[in-house]
Amino acid sequence: MISVGIDVSKGKSTVCILKPYGEIVSKPFNITHTHKDLSELSSMLFRLNDEVKIVMEATGIFQFLHIYRKKDFLFL
Repeated sequence: MISVGIDVSKGKSTVCILKPYGEIVSKPFNITHTHKDLSELSSMLFRLNDEVKIVMEATGIFQFLHIYRKKDFLFL
């Protein structure tokens, strides 16, 4: 299983991707809340070819800025 942690802020979010036991898949990187960046993140997660769990903090309304659906994957 792949764990994706997302730290949400107003203008951007920081994403880190890990395998079990803390093995780093991707060091933390920033994405903006645009369709382009969210689409690229979604595509990156599908290429991992594993079960993906996304964890993000509830920070007011920011976690609801974008809802992106691709196949059976819902990205908030």
